[in-house]
Amino acid sequence: MNEKNIQEVLEIEKQADAIHKAALHEAQQIPVETEQEAQTLIENTRAAAEEEARKIVANAQSEEETARILSEAEDKIKRADGLAMKNRDRAVNYVMARVLGRES
Repeated sequence: MNEKNIQEVLEIEKQADAIHKAALHEAQQIPVETEQEAQTLIENTRAAAEEEARKIVANAQSEEETARILSEAEDKIKRADGLAMKNRDRAVNYVMARVLGRES
């Protein structure tokens, strides 16, 4: 081989070595970048899930509060109805006594 061919072969080997090193470096970066992307995805998914869970809990608490208020209102209505019936009976008796001329 002549000197020119040897220089070309050495230059090609040098370029191949540089390409190999660049490819090796890039290959080493892929797992690191993938891990970072996965971690970001996990964090974003976790944050979204936590927000959704907070909404579900708030809605459930709201429904429980609504049910409690409704139950209390129904109880008050029943007590008021009971008092009204009791007072109605007393009022009817009073009116009847007055109409019939009896004093209470």
